[in-house]
Amino acid sequence: MSEDTDGKHGVQSMEVGMSILRAMVDGQRSMMLKDIAAAAGMPASKAHRYLVSLIRAGLVEQDPMSSRYDLGPFALNVGLVALDRLDRVRLGLNAIAELRDEINQTTALAVWGDRGPVVVRWERPRRPITVNVITGTVLELLSSATGRVFAAWMPRKVVAPLLAAEMKAPDLPPELKSKAGVEALLADVRARGFATTDGFHKVPGVTAAAVPVFNFRNEITMALLAVGVQGMLDTSADGLEVSHLRRHAEALSLRLGATGEPKPPQ
Repeated sequence: MSEDTDGKHGVQSMEVGMSILRAMVDGQRSMMLKDIAAAAGMPASKAHRYLVSLIRAGLVEQDPMSSRYDLGPFALNVGLVALDRLDRVRLGLNAIAELRDEINQTTALAVWGDRGPVVVRWERPRRPITVNVITGTVLELLSSATGRVFAAWMPRKVVAPLLAAEMKAPDLPPELKSKAGVEALLADVRARGFATTDGFHKVPGVTAAAVPVFNFRNEITMALLAVGVQGMLDTSADGLEVSHLRRHAEALSLRLGATGEPKPPQ
């Protein structure tokens, strides 16, 4: 069978072309012909022939100044469409179900709504004493771990009015009643990569930990959280609950196309 003929097992030339694209994706930067050929495991002359066709299809483009190759506009469009079609909530629901089984704590998934973070689903653990989370609950930004995660990474213009209103609440700790105190809290959340309400929660005796999930724009898109009885849920950075939360959030972010550092709030 020739390289460009197809059979019942597929089109070999298509598979070769995809191997070149895969090499370019794995390279994570624009590449010279020799580097693409080496990564794809083929002679440079063969790789060049395929690159010419990929350029014509818009999947690859070449910089005329440096002669380096990179993904083209059609390849980028394909990637963005694929990401847009991902059901992020479905992926998040799978994650909190697995997370519940791993840590045996109440777990939940939250997204940003019109008035702040909203719980879209929660999973009950298998233990006699549990903390229930009501689906549809809108969480406050300063008194919930999930709210703190969203406040730390959402655009400032979005969260500023909500934060200003919450700072007037009489039951807030003194350090959260000033703009400087709130900014210090959110900076700490960004530095640690997660938020907790170990010492302060709207419901006495309840503690929680939350981690952000980022999309292909490196913007926060969801939050995973674990909620439990104070003293029965470890909110330390290297504890079981936070470690598993972070692992699932990182896997989800990667699945949704996040790369590099999260986008800082503007």
